[in-house]
Amino acid sequence: MIVRVYIGKFINSITKFFLSSFIIKKGELMANDKKTIGLEEQIKEIKEKMKLQEKELGDTQKELKTKINELANVEKDLEDKNKEISEYMSHIQRLQADFENFKKQSEKQKQEIIKFANENLIINILDSYEDIERALEQSKTEKELREGIELIYSKLKSTLEKEGLEEIPAKGEKFDPFKHEALMAEDSDEHENGEIIDELMKGYTLKDKVIKYSKVRVCKK
Repeated sequence: MIVRVYIGKFINSITKFFLSSFIIKKGELMANDKKTIGLEEQIKEIKEKMKLQEKELGDTQKELKTKINELANVEKDLEDKNKEISEYMSHIQRLQADFENFKKQSEKQKQEIIKFANENLIINILDSYEDIERALEQSKTEKELREGIELIYSKLKSTLEKEGLEEIPAKGEKFDPFKHEALMAEDSDEHENGEIIDELMKGYTLKDKVIKYSKVRVCKK
């Protein structure tokens, strides 16, 4: 009887021990399951964040690649522009050099023209000059000298007229400030106001350009 009691107590103790151990293990397992579930959720969240970051990184890489291509295009355009500018500058320098040469050549030609501008006129006048020289050498009387001078005058006048020289009409003409220079002014009953009374010194035009004003006396009422 006593043995049964002890055996029963032993069995009850063992049963309680195993039950308590099972409950503890079960609690630990449940706790571990919760931890596992939490870790899985964290891992899942981390994976989602990584996917998002990978997508953002991919987009950033694409954008960076696009920017690099744009920069390469800009650099190429810049190189082309620099090359074009260099060609323009070379062209401008050549034009400037050509222009300087043209200026020098034009100045030289201008000086030549100025230097020999009256060459034809001088050649024509030389004939009259030689005629005067011959007249002075050959004229024995005043009449012969006068006739020689008149001939030379006529020849010289003809030469100058061929070159475009003309006398400015003066006496009896209306005073023109663009052709005449009034040295004297006086009242005259025989002339109208502004009419030229007399020519004091002749004036001339060369191919319609006034080269010497006619000096006159003008009627002023």
